[in-house]
Amino acid sequence: MKRIEVVAAIIHHEGKILATQRGYGDFKDGWEFPGGKVEPGETPQEAIVREIREELEVTIRPERLVTTVECDYPKFHLTMHCFLASVAEGSITLLEHEAAKWLGKDELDTVAWLPADVEAVQKLKPLLEEARGS
Repeated sequence: MKRIEVVAAIIHHEGKILATQRGYGDFKDGWEFPGGKVEPGETPQEAIVREIREELEVTIRPERLVTTVECDYPKFHLTMHCFLASVAEGSITLLEHEAAKWLGKDELDTVAWLPADVEAVQKLKPLLEEARGS
């Protein structure tokens, strides 16, 4: 089975998380954390900064690895490194996505996440609880 390594940015702002809706491909209309493939010779942190600049026209600051998801899709196996990040510079502009939403912790289950992102959301929820309590 083909293996793909990608990175995803869990961008947070004022207690909310950015979800984006795919605008193309087999998973069009599904909701995901933005990101993309790691290029040869790139670290996951370098890849996530590059991908988000290409997709959303902003510079992000990766803060920490939240989880690495392993997910089998019908045509490939996906390894997705999910980084909590914040916008360091710029305003979000959707270049590849149909839509975006800022979701609070209690709204995370209101969109139809893609399979790999479902697992990332589950790992994210306890972190948001910790942040809310501090």
